[in-house]
Amino acid sequence: MRGSCRLFSLLLLALLRGLCHGREPAPGAVTCGSVLKLLNTRHSVRLHSHEVKYGSGSGQQSVTGVEASDDANSYWRIRGKSDGSCQRGTAVKCGQAIRLTHVNTGKNLHTHHFPSPLSNNQEVSAFGDDGEGDDLDIWIVQCSGTYWEREDAVRFKHVGTEVFLSITGEQYGHPIRGQREVHGMPTANHHNYWKAMEGVFIKPSMDPAKHDEL
Repeated sequence: MRGSCRLFSLLLLALLRGLCHGREPAPGAVTCGSVLKLLNTRHSVRLHSHEVKYGSGSGQQSVTGVEASDDANSYWRIRGKSDGSCQRGTAVKCGQAIRLTHVNTGKNLHTHHFPSPLSNNQEVSAFGDDGEGDDLDIWIVQCSGTYWEREDAVRFKHVGTEVFLSITGEQYGHPIRGQREVHGMPTANHHNYWKAMEGVFIKPSMDPAKHDEL
């Protein structure tokens, strides 16, 4: 009896270790502080922004999709919804709230109740100064596992208005000819899947306390 109990205890311990191991961030996890490009998997364009303002709607800095993979205006930094909530090197969990800060202009990916100029969906803009905007800069990462993996196609759902970051193919003319409209859509569909592409990925850490907060 005593031997059976010991065997059961060892099996239970191994099972628990296996479950815990499954929750560890994989080497391919997207982490807080990483700088990356995001590819819309349906339309093969990267999320982009630049110092061009919308001529209608909010008049804020426009956000578009571009085909070029080498455009420096397509880099975004992964940050938490508030200071200290996403420590540098910590793997981003599915369901976590984040901000996406445009590297070259310091503005955050943002949406609000303005119609988008081409499709009449919800306008997506870049807003704020030096990475600080407001509560409408916060998005939830939707993915199927425990962590956002680089190979995963994920969705970004806006906390304040519950739309999904999307592209449906509409193209702008002058002065940003050929770039695609980025907007928010109320339904989850194949137009709102995104994948992490080129960038600088901070190595996942099992001990976030060793890293500086963003």
